[in-house]
Amino acid sequence: MKDNTTAKEQILKKIRKALLEKRESPYPNLEESALYKKNTDELEVLFAEQLTAVSGNFIFCEDGIDFFENMLQLADKFKWRKIYCWEPELQQFLNKYEFPFYQTDKDFDQAEVGITLCETLIARNGSVMVSNSGAAGRRLSIFPHHHIVIAKTSQLVLDLKDAFQLLKNKYGNQIPSMISTITGPSRTADIEKTLVLGAHGPKELFVFLIDDFS
Repeated sequence: MKDNTTAKEQILKKIRKALLEKRESPYPNLEESALYKKNTDELEVLFAEQLTAVSGNFIFCEDGIDFFENMLQLADKFKWRKIYCWEPELQQFLNKYEFPFYQTDKDFDQAEVGITLCETLIARNGSVMVSNSGAAGRRLSIFPHHHIVIAKTSQLVLDLKDAFQLLKNKYGNQIPSMISTITGPSRTADIEKTLVLGAHGPKELFVFLIDDFS
């Protein structure tokens, strides 16, 4: 006898049958098993490896003088002239070493570099967590072709859950309205499956990890 049921009805019938049959889970310990292998490296090393793997640039500095010297080398290499920094803590830090930058958004459409702080550095995947809580807002980490992040070693954590715990400890119930993670320069492969960096954001990401932020 010919079966007159449609393909859709046959699929639904199989689903109902499967739901009624109780089966033992083939992976009973899945939820208890670790998602990642246990990390044995120092967080600085792990973060540097993961950031470099996604085309980011990691620079460790012992102090402000070390940072200043590296910044001068980068500025000379890329011929930077329009460098912007809006966060008071960073402005004070840059002024101490007489590093030139724009403190306002004058001629921001010509910005070449944006220097910002961050919330945390996530070592597991080389990501930078940022928010709109500071004076840099949403624009400074997105619009310029080069994004420079300055972070302290105390901001380095292993996983995303650790990063969110730091946010909770810092802000309590006043969580910023925008929280995002940056994993390397912006990228897309939408056009002919060719990977293009900087398609909708910075072409270069530099993360300065400073041991002594003074």
